[in-house]
Amino acid sequence: MRHDDHPAPRRHRPGPWLVGLVLCIAVGAGAPAWSQARDAARYAVTAEDLAAGRAALDSLAVRGRAPSTGYARERFGQAWADVDRNGCDTRNDVLRRDLVATVVEDCVVLSGTLDDPYTGVPIPFVRGPGSAAVQVDHVVALSDAWQKGAQGWTAEQREAFANDPANLLAVDGPANQEKGAGDAATWLPPHRGYRCVYVLRQVRVKAAYGLWVTAAERDAMNRTMGGCVVATVRPP
Repeated sequence: MRHDDHPAPRRHRPGPWLVGLVLCIAVGAGAPAWSQARDAARYAVTAEDLAAGRAALDSLAVRGRAPSTGYARERFGQAWADVDRNGCDTRNDVLRRDLVATVVEDCVVLSGTLDDPYTGVPIPFVRGPGSAAVQVDHVVALSDAWQKGAQGWTAEQREAFANDPANLLAVDGPANQEKGAGDAATWLPPHRGYRCVYVLRQVRVKAAYGLWVTAAERDAMNRTMGGCVVATVRPP
């Protein structure tokens, strides 16, 4: 048995080296502006990240959603295959990456704690009857990908997509179930501060795999990027 007390996934967090934050966030119903600003600043992005995200979004084709006819999870290969040949399945690889204070035995994550990006709430994870409290989400849902280009892929390409760490995130189970196959036009994380990072990740994945977006999805992504917090570093 091995204890892996490793840091959480790297986020751009503001610190004393910041001279300011460019805050462009909307005030949501029932949430004070300072609270939203604090949560968004927790996931501040660089100006380069934001510019790259906007350029990637501009590069995506805009089309209607294709029919979901023929979609099945099995069309994306074996669930949580060991595609990187490291001896551990993809789900446990992601849990090890995203949880802290993990206890691991023979590649299997037995316990740990998730700082959930979708809700902003820490979630204890213990393998067993309650382990569905933490699930691994496809940031770009497989069904969404199927309807926006993946139907034309080979089986190998779909399996690679389903197991790509860039498109996988350990998250709150109920939030993941609520999202379902939603895209940015129909679902965004309830934790408003994380929405910018979430959308930038979706855009990068879609651009990398040549998937398209609907007009409503593109507009939702643009609006979300308009609410990003940009960390400004003091010049040397």
